[in-house]
Amino acid sequence: MDKKRILIVEDQTDARELFSLMLRRLGYDISEAISGLEAIDQAIAARPDLIFMDLALPGIKGYEATARLKANPTTRDIPVIVLTAYHYEAEQVRLAFEAGAAEVYQKPIGLNALKQIAHRYLTLDQPSETKLAPAPQYYSAAAK
Repeated sequence: MDKKRILIVEDQTDARELFSLMLRRLGYDISEAISGLEAIDQAIAARPDLIFMDLALPGIKGYEATARLKANPTTRDIPVIVLTAYHYEAEQVRLAFEAGAAEVYQKPIGLNALKQIAHRYLTLDQPSETKLAPAPQYYSAAAK
């Protein structure tokens, strides 16, 4: 069975390295991007199974990168999970949902929650009772 691929889009080095390390230890194949444009290029080239996207990125913002990914037939079906320091009512969060983000989590996010999110999106045979329960910092497009 092929390793599931995750693209982590985060301009803060410490956060990106921590997320990457933890997810690699869980057996995922990780690629990284530090800007919105780099995220688009990486997603088209690597075709990840899941994308963790920050919103406050250099160049184009995460919501714009998400919109471009969702408009591209090659990448439109890849789930984009936003990890952001913006508050839920922030305009950028609204724009992320409008762009097609599946969920938004407010940072800081615990590593266990990150693991559960990845597992939920990348494991087809997961029993429903082990799915991630929404945390206080969790927002989904369905709830809007």
